[in-house]
Amino acid sequence: MKLRKLLLATALLSSLVVAPLASIPALAQDAAAGGDLVATEGGGAPVQTTKKNAGFIGVIFGSGALGVILWTSLFLDGAIAIYFIVDCFVLIKPEKIMPASLIANVEAAMAEGDVMKALESCKSEPGPMANILEAGFSHVEEGYDIIQEAVTAATDLETERIMQRLTWISVCSNLGPMLGLLGTVQGMIMCFSSLATGAPDVGSLALSIGQALWTTAGGLCVAIPSITFFYSLRNSANRLILRMTAQTMELIKGLRNVEVVGDEEQA
Repeated sequence: MKLRKLLLATALLSSLVVAPLASIPALAQDAAAGGDLVATEGGGAPVQTTKKNAGFIGVIFGSGALGVILWTSLFLDGAIAIYFIVDCFVLIKPEKIMPASLIANVEAAMAEGDVMKALESCKSEPGPMANILEAGFSHVEEGYDIIQEAVTAATDLETERIMQRLTWISVCSNLGPMLGLLGTVQGMIMCFSSLATGAPDVGSLALSIGQALWTTAGGLCVAIPSITFFYSLRNSANRLILRMTAQTMELIKGLRNVEVVGDEEQA
């Protein structure tokens, strides 16, 4: 299962990287065409310009160590977001949260009045619903009120575990624009520093502006898909949790007479 998640994450990350890289040839052609232009001053004396690679790779490595760190952070943020998206896609499924085989085995055991058999069925198929039912069946001798409290507490715990996995997608979606904004600020600082020299290098100026725009675009490329998947997966998780809660209460309703039986035995 981990290998499958890794392969899916690698495939999605590759598709995320291929799109920007595919635009490199066009950007390189634009840069080559722009490199031949010569600015003039006063009587037309040429101003020395430096040809710069305005392509995606040139933007990454031409913006200094901080730029490389920023782009590495952006790619890492995207990779982590993809990993948790794939992980949650695998986790948030009915067969993972409330498997049909577990429900069938517990229903059969409860029809026979064999709570221990139902408890063993839960232990043999661990998962969110199994953990909740196991918490309820473990307190079967303490009465139905205690069973309900145990089930409620276990449901809250399992819900929090699922939501914590989803929260990481939201964290990555929030980090993307922040990293992009930091790259934008860095690019603008480089741009104004170049202008402050009095006779700015056109190539360096264009590269600084490119750094600012590319990092903004990179941050949005991470944030937009991440936030979309986050809300989609969160809604799916909420629906499954509601179904699981309703199904759990249906399975344990046969334990309502536990207190009555206990009172009769004491009498």
